[in-house]
Amino acid sequence: MSSFDAPIYPTDDSRRVSSASQPVLRLAPAPAAPPEFAVRFWGVRGSVPSPSQATMRYGGNTACVELRVGGKRLIFDAGTGLRVLGEHLVQEQKPIEAHLFFTHTHWDRIQGFPFFVPAFMEGNCFHIYGAASLNNASIKQRLYEQMLRPNFPVPLQAMRSNLKFHDIAPGSTIAIEDVEIETVLLNRHSRALGYRVTWNRCTVVYATDADLHDPHDPTFLHFAQDADLLIFDTAFANHAYFDPCAAAETRNPDTWRACVDLAIEAKVKQMVMFHHDPTHEDDFLDQIETEVQAIYANAQLAREGMVLNLPVGDR
Repeated sequence: MSSFDAPIYPTDDSRRVSSASQPVLRLAPAPAAPPEFAVRFWGVRGSVPSPSQATMRYGGNTACVELRVGGKRLIFDAGTGLRVLGEHLVQEQKPIEAHLFFTHTHWDRIQGFPFFVPAFMEGNCFHIYGAASLNNASIKQRLYEQMLRPNFPVPLQAMRSNLKFHDIAPGSTIAIEDVEIETVLLNRHSRALGYRVTWNRCTVVYATDADLHDPHDPTFLHFAQDADLLIFDTAFANHAYFDPCAAAETRNPDTWRACVDLAIEAKVKQMVMFHHDPTHEDDFLDQIETEVQAIYANAQLAREGMVLNLPVGDR
């Protein structure tokens, strides 16, 4: 019923007359605001949590990003940031339904899952998506094995929520009502997936742990093309944690310049650099951000708790 079709009621005034002689129009409530497209960062580190005085501003939790899109909750990766997100969700005191997408299952993407309290609560529902690993293990099998003794005291079966596992493959597309999620293979060694989420003409690309030897890689350029937001790896070497020479190389500007060049070439509207090296303290990340923004003003570095609200609809 439109506001012009709203029912007519008499006034409550003591001098009121009949509705036929002097009607009072009560308009129907204004339509609710359209559902948001919001991105929140719960964990922004790579490899291993790095809590310290030197990382307080950017945060020390490992990868976890939440999207609230079209009235749905999408979660990308389950690093230790997922535990903090879980504490937040429990406070809502209502049944929770969410879709949890794994890029791959290195420790920094799964180590928060056993500590995700909402998964232990009956009445909640979580749809869990992931591609097969190099040994063909499913996402369910890998999460299950992580929680077996002697690695962890509580098995996956103790999670009383409704866990629905979905095996997906690179190149597949998932439709959650009017939200479309496309996938691409980013790393042939880790089998890491990238995700492109589109709703109401707004697109977010989540691409991390990429193995892009060619900064002009045509597959990825097409995948990221014209995105409203690109969440992109800061491109430190995977072997940096045990090789001092490689660790020093992560402080070389060339490690992020290729990412910036790709974002500019793909014409993304804004980029957030993510998956920070655990040895990179706040002051050094400030320095990187300043240098990046001198080249590409629409870029910034991810911080725990940062929220971005994206424009939707006709633009």
